[in-house]
Amino acid sequence: MKRVIALLMENQPGALSRVVGLFSQRGYNIESLIVAPTEDPSLSRLTMTTEGDTQVVEQITKQLNKLIDVVKVLDLSLEAHVGRELLLIKMEFSEKAEAEVSNLGGQVLFKDDNLLNAEFVGTSEELDEIVTSLAKLNPMEVVRTGLSGISSTAKTLTI
Repeated sequence: MKRVIALLMENQPGALSRVVGLFSQRGYNIESLIVAPTEDPSLSRLTMTTEGDTQVVEQITKQLNKLIDVVKVLDLSLEAHVGRELLLIKMEFSEKAEAEVSNLGGQVLFKDDNLLNAEFVGTSEELDEIVTSLAKLNPMEVVRTGLSGISSTAKTLTI
């Protein structure tokens, strides 16, 4: 089962390495990972997706909480939450490609006589469908951010 884990950690050199190292040491795979500073520049928010049953994720959460750099951990999968991912795509420009981007709810970011760059925002499943739909246009490059998420309950990931 796919799980979404968010955490606050010190915005210090080596902090991310220790979090990722914990996963590597225990043989857990990280499917996607996003890290950025919060409104407090001394902290970063990390959101990751991983596969695992409840027992495995509980173990991961306990281990993360033991890391000195980690301030707070929240398993977003256990409560109502909103998640979105960004997809950027580069393809050969054509009116057909531009129309398809528009039909799929995307936004053209750049175009010239040869190239078209577009963006889509949605759930991971929605973006999977968009990538499949655009495959017939032979994209030159596809870039995805991975999932970013936030609780839609009163619970917050703040200190």
